Amino acid sequence: MHAGDIHLLIIDPQNDFCDLPADWCAVDPASGQRLTPALPVAGAHADMLRLAAFIDAHASRIVAITVTLDSHHRIDVAHPPFWRREDGESVAPFTPITAQDVRARRFAPRDAAALPRTLAYLDALDKRGRYTLMVWPEHCRIGTWGHLTHAAVQAACDRWEVRRQQPVRHVFKGDNPWTEHYSAFQAEVPDIDDPATALNESLIDELSTAKTLVIAGEAGSHCVRASVEDLLVHLPADVSRRVILLTDCMSPVPGFEAEQQSFLERAAAAGVSLETSAEC
Repeated sequence: MHAGDIHLLIIDPQNDFCDLPADWCAVDPASGQRLTPALPVAGAHADMLRLAAFIDAHASRIVAITVTLDSHHRIDVAHPPFWRREDGESVAPFTPITAQDVRARRFAPRDAAALPRTLAYLDALDKRGRYTLMVWPEHCRIGTWGHLTHAAVQAACDRWEVRRQQPVRHVFKGDNPWTEHYSAFQAEVPDIDDPATALNESLIDELSTAKTLVIAGEAGSHCVRASVEDLLVHLPADVSRRVILLTDCMSPVPGFEAEQQSFLERAAAAGVSLETSAEC
C-alpha cells in the first residue's frame, strides 16, 4: 500500500468501449432493440468491475476523482460518415487513412469543401508521428447510451461523492470534429480556433499536486497511452514517481496489444509504477 492520498484519473470508462454482457446493455425505447457497445475492448468490462471495487476499497484515501469522457458528433474526421472511397462507396470502420491516400484519391471527404482542411490535418498528424488517422466505428456520440460511464464505475463514483461530499470532475474531449483527441490533455493536432483542443494546463497543474496519482481506463493502447505520454512530458520530473498505472484496469484495442505493452514499458522506464488494483 502506497502512502499518501490518491487522486484517481479515469480515462474514458464508457459503455461504447466495454465488452458488456447483454444484460448490462440498455434497450432503445424507440426501436425496442438492445443497444450494444460501438467499439468494445476485450476485457474492458472486467477492468471496470475491478476499478469500481478499487474505488470502494480505497474511498477513504481517494481525495479526488477525475473522469474523462470521449465525446463525439456523428460527423467527425475519424467516423465513417465523414469519408467516401474513390468509387463513392462508404469507408469501412478500422480503415487507416493518410495524407498520401487522400492525395492519391483513394479516399476523400464527402464534403468536397472540407478537402483542404482535411489534408492540412493529415499532414500535421503524419508529421507528429504518434498515430495514423483511423476511421473508427461511430462511438461515444454525445447524448447516447454509449457515451455514458460504465454502470459499476458510475455507481462507485456516486458512493464516493456522497462519502466525500464533493463531485467527481468530468473532462469532456473530442467534440471538435476536425481533430482526434485521444489524450485527456490535448488533441492530436490542436485547432488554433478552439481552446478546448489546446494543452489543458490547469488539469496538468492540478494532477501534479497529487501525493499519489492513480490512472486507469480504456483503452490502454490509445487514450490511456496518449494521456500518460502527454502527462509525462508536462509534469515536473519528480512527479512521475508518484504515478501508478492500474494494469488490470485497462486493456488494448484488439490488434494493438503490442502498442500497449510498449507504452507500459516506456512508462515504467520513466519511473511510473505498474501495479494491479489488488497491489495498489
